[in-house]
Amino acid sequence: MKKNTLPPGFQDMLSFNLIEGLLGRRSRRFFMGAEIPDGVFKYKSRQKPLPLSELEKMLVVSACGGNTSWHHMIYRAARYAPHLPNYAAAAGGRVFPSAAGFHTSKTFFTDDDGVYVLEMRDAPAFTDPEDDDSLSLEAFLDNVKNRVRKLQDGRLSLPSEVPYTEAHNTWVVNKPSTLLVIPVGDLSQHTLLNICYMLQNGLVLYDDINKKEIPGIDQFKDIVDVQNVWPITFVEQLSLSELTVELGVSCYAGMLMLQAMGLGGWMLNGIDPFAMLGASGDPDVSGLGFRYDMDDHWPYPNATGLEGVMEGYCPPHQPDMRAAVEKLCERKFGSGGPYHPDTPGPWKKSPEIRSSAQVHDQRFRDCVTLQAQYIYDIFGKFPGTVPSMYLIMYLQAHHLDLEFYDHFYKPGAYLKTHAMHMAKWHAKD
Repeated sequence: MKKNTLPPGFQDMLSFNLIEGLLGRRSRRFFMGAEIPDGVFKYKSRQKPLPLSELEKMLVVSACGGNTSWHHMIYRAARYAPHLPNYAAAAGGRVFPSAAGFHTSKTFFTDDDGVYVLEMRDAPAFTDPEDDDSLSLEAFLDNVKNRVRKLQDGRLSLPSEVPYTEAHNTWVVNKPSTLLVIPVGDLSQHTLLNICYMLQNGLVLYDDINKKEIPGIDQFKDIVDVQNVWPITFVEQLSLSELTVELGVSCYAGMLMLQAMGLGGWMLNGIDPFAMLGASGDPDVSGLGFRYDMDDHWPYPNATGLEGVMEGYCPPHQPDMRAAVEKLCERKFGSGGPYHPDTPGPWKKSPEIRSSAQVHDQRFRDCVTLQAQYIYDIFGKFPGTVPSMYLIMYLQAHHLDLEFYDHFYKPGAYLKTHAMHMAKWHAKD
């Protein structure tokens, strides 16, 4: 990215006031080329739809899922001090936090040109901080651009109509010229990491649905108090809640970037998540194309992953839950993982710090596997009571039609960045 080719609005974005971004955050839905066909807000734009430029798109996607150098780790846990806590699954940090550094989500997005995934979940730090502890925005953006993978040509196959989108979104969502960011979380991996976390903190699962302990758990009473339990439903709902925060904060980070750039858009959950993942049941509405399964005992289809892109830590993408546990341990302790001594880091003695964490030994892995395989065998999927792949929140970005806001609103409906966006970012268009 060459500085002499950047639009003037880029520099304005760098000096944008955080408080203005917080107080000025609004859902601004009416874009150039949009139409509300009826009702009190009936209005048809006189402007032609204008897609985001490549720079604008990368800035928004970067804000939702970019790498921010190294994860700094959790420093101490009383149960196994002085060893470094080994909860995290990723060595790199991103623009949003993740419970205990699990980082199980990936960022997908679509526009008129295609559907993409940002391969950033296990990315190393994109650069080291400068002497003044600052990070280069140019390098940050270049890193994101280099990690974008195109999955298909053309906009995502998900019509802006009921039942695929909520009734109040049919006029605006996923329309030509818009950018739709879609963070997807791997709840199978997140739940597996929480079972590891439990065992590290002296807990095992209890089947509160069938009212019984996990068969065979007594064999591990030498490493854990098998009477100290958390219910399966609680652990899976906890995992769901933690992942919801991860996905929501990702979109909120993008939302703040929209204010700084002067773009319209908003966070929403008014798109059917099953159709988005690919489980609409209609071959013409393929969504992201994830594999899914059905069962008479489940209320909804269960998506488990997209082959070669985002495969769940559960069957059918893994042979069984033992293989899933081994894959998880490889992510944590293998090459590039947060607890591998050869993985670089932000510390003066990074190898010493990373290697101070205990590697999950065979007994530990066997105990985790027993519990995870039990859930899969009893419920037919993993996790048992919540989806394997999960999404809840989206971010749409587009160019505002200011005439709509001037027509209906008093002054103050949009920020100065919105008022000046076309002049500052598209002077040559």
